[in-house]
Amino acid sequence: MKKVKALIYDFDGVICDSVNVKTEAFASIYQEFGEDIVEKVVLYHLEHGGVSRFEKFKYWHKHFLDIELDESQIQELSERFSSLVLEKVINAPYLPGALEFIQKNSAKYLQFICTGTPENEIIFITGEKNIQSFFNGMFGSPTKKTQIINKILLENKLFPNEVVFFGDAVTDYKAALDTAVNFVGVGTALNFLPSNHINRVEDFLKLDIENLF
Repeated sequence: MKKVKALIYDFDGVICDSVNVKTEAFASIYQEFGEDIVEKVVLYHLEHGGVSRFEKFKYWHKHFLDIELDESQIQELSERFSSLVLEKVINAPYLPGALEFIQKNSAKYLQFICTGTPENEIIFITGEKNIQSFFNGMFGSPTKKTQIINKILLENKLFPNEVVFFGDAVTDYKAALDTAVNFVGVGTALNFLPSNHINRVEDFLKLDIENLF
């Protein structure tokens, strides 16, 4: 393969240990509809990591509650969700070795964030965590991850095999497949990965990018 030139990271569960924060917030919002609905919401959320909250709210209300939400209702739920999670995500710890890895590689590679979190929110979060300077761009919803990666490739004149995408969800894996970039699964809960031949990492400090592929 060509020499790696760019690293793309999902955020929750890859850089920041914040997946549970969002799981608890979704559960809280749907608590009024009963425990059965909460269980369905949580299971769907965990199985569809990386999907934007807007799409999840629309899906849950339609399929679990038989309610069609309009855009203003989705926005209202999103704002309620943000108020529950924003400060907790800002204060959440990093994944083992993630901050050191990002700092160390910021001078060597182009680095980007590609997340299902709303773009204005991820820009605010990374600013509060003082890590914006390590990235060449931060992108989020409503743009899909496949579109984000293609945008990064095009604007930076990169070939897919020069790029590594770090993710923890099936959405991330599919985006990597769709764009033909290299994929690395991050964390321990990676049951969605279809093959044990896919690269995995639990601790970024143990990762040697150049010898991965």
